[in-house]
Amino acid sequence: MRDDLAHDRTGGRRRHHAPWWIAALLAFAGLAAACGGGGSGLSTALDDSEEDDFTAISATLPVAPEIPGGHTWFNVSDPLTLEGLQGKVVLLDFWTSGCINCQHIIPELKRLEEEYSDSLVIIGVHSGKYDREHDDASVQQAILRFGVQHPVVNDPDFVIWSLYRINAWPTLILIDPNGRVVGGRSGEDIYDEFQPVIDKLVADFDAQGLIDRTPIAIDLEAAAVTSAVLSYPSAVLADEAGDRLFIADAGRNRILISDLNGRLQDVIGSGDRGLEDGTFAEASLNEPQGLALSADGSTLYIADTRNHAVRAADLDAREVTTIAGTGVRAYGPPAAPAAGAETALASPWGLVLRGSTLYMAMAGTHQIWSLDVEAGTVSAFVGSGAEGIDDGPLLEATLAQPNGMATDGATLYWVDPESSSVRRLSLDSGGGVSTLVGTGLFDFGDADGVGVEAQLEHAQGLAYANGVLYVADTYNHKLRTVDPQTLEVVTVAGGDGAGFRDGVLGTSLLSEPLGMSVAGDLVYFADRNNHVVRTLNTATNSIATLQLTNLSVIAESNQDRPLTVVLAGQTVAPDTSELRIRLSSPAGFHLNSLAPSELALSSSNSPTLEPEEDIATWSTDDESVEVIVPVNVQPGDAIISAEGSVYYCRTGEEALCLIADLQITLPVTVDADATDRIITLDYELPAPSISR
Repeated sequence: MRDDLAHDRTGGRRRHHAPWWIAALLAFAGLAAACGGGGSGLSTALDDSEEDDFTAISATLPVAPEIPGGHTWFNVSDPLTLEGLQGKVVLLDFWTSGCINCQHIIPELKRLEEEYSDSLVIIGVHSGKYDREHDDASVQQAILRFGVQHPVVNDPDFVIWSLYRINAWPTLILIDPNGRVVGGRSGEDIYDEFQPVIDKLVADFDAQGLIDRTPIAIDLEAAAVTSAVLSYPSAVLADEAGDRLFIADAGRNRILISDLNGRLQDVIGSGDRGLEDGTFAEASLNEPQGLALSADGSTLYIADTRNHAVRAADLDAREVTTIAGTGVRAYGPPAAPAAGAETALASPWGLVLRGSTLYMAMAGTHQIWSLDVEAGTVSAFVGSGAEGIDDGPLLEATLAQPNGMATDGATLYWVDPESSSVRRLSLDSGGGVSTLVGTGLFDFGDADGVGVEAQLEHAQGLAYANGVLYVADTYNHKLRTVDPQTLEVVTVAGGDGAGFRDGVLGTSLLSEPLGMSVAGDLVYFADRNNHVVRTLNTATNSIATLQLTNLSVIAESNQDRPLTVVLAGQTVAPDTSELRIRLSSPAGFHLNSLAPSELALSSSNSPTLEPEEDIATWSTDDESVEVIVPVNVQPGDAIISAEGSVYYCRTGEEALCLIADLQITLPVTVDADATDRIITLDYELPAPSISR
């Protein structure tokens, strides 16, 4: 949960005071300005009423402030209004994309959406804490990354926030079908609180014939990124001794293994979202983040963030085992060292292994925990559990959603995104936490300098090499160095705003860089919104994009929902003998000869239409391809289907390669009066939605 101070874009801060109807609700629920992630009970209008029917007291409730115009909406074609949603139960979710507590409730909101799909409308009101979170493009990327499928309105100037006098993220406000405010609360664990109230609202109003069950029109944000080789990569780990690079492909719930030049070797995880142990092909993950490697190079430790777990991948036996976490979100550490496999975790993020101790950035509790990988026990290590930027003794210091971590062997370093800071502590001296960069939960910016002069914005990645820290300054779309001795902060890559361009400092562009790792002169890092891994040459401060090759390794493991395409029907003559498959890449792209592109062909009615070949395959770097397949036809109707994976790359930036999983169907009628004698399956591949 976040502080009650909303950031003012002019650089100041403003505190909002709630009107009686929300202030009373929050006070009744026992909510302080910055309550714990677990939240408190939902307070509703029925709590202080002798009535037991919401319809009977609806007219006495305050009218919900209308959502004003002039805002950007997502997942709908046209802006929504509360007036237009009369007859629906409405749940407003005030959130900001970088807030871990906001992220935690997304599955609960999805569950409510599914259960009340025809009577409940959830509207996400994105009132971003950070300047970069105000941009429409940033909100869209967050929606795609988190899989949000309900309407979202961008509220960059806190207009809607102010109308409802919200004072914390996340806060949810429940509105009845008459447009009246029923209740609200802040914090997590919202399903068990809201579900019974929503259920009663629907039942009471439905009994009076006042529920409108007409579905609202949803127009989900399009994302061709599902065809990228990587989808929102979150972290990398370079193993220089073993010539391996481990890539946390968070958007596809898997870990890819390549050599340091990008040639793919193996995949950990089926791609399905879940918490299953087993072989690499059977195991399931859920948006993995941080990575660590055992000293002998045989075990990869994975922060399985959305599963609230840490997994161990045996790289020799190719088996995945859960060594900490139960799949349930923790709200604090165990009081004493406890068995890891029986102890709940809270969104583990960055990992650092030192000896037999695995340090885990526990973003969900604003702490760092430790896991003894030999004994299998988990304990608290750093942080009181309160969110802040207070230095001091280990368990008294306050942290703010720790993410990326690094070590020089003696000192543990980490970034706290919610205070835009870089912190450290000595692992040997027993000293406390100190801050290198950063001054407060709402102090952030984009500035080099020394110590307090420097400013970061929601930095999430960190690596140590050659006596300096490399920081992924995520929301500034930059890489910076921090000298732990002088505290000097220097920009080494990135420009003004998000983009995708290789080159030296002053020309390179990034888009939300994340996890980092060093091998030799190269800092490898995940460039999240560009869906690629890139490198920084520390000798020249030049950025290059890693080209992943040997893509056949991941062809069978790609679990994305295929892109279904239905082409306009064609009518051909009975003496037709050819099916011409024409595929073309979008402007600025070309097909990729290094990967096995092919389409499996089938017919719904073999007597009417039967391809003489089951597979259409090709290998070319041209912008388009035409494959001719002989067919046998006779009068009647049939549907020809072409299914498979097609590979293509951006011209001049071949490291940006895509996979399109296609299911193309083409209705065909064979008619004696027709004159066309060629069946043509013509399709242009989708352009990716990446930063440009």
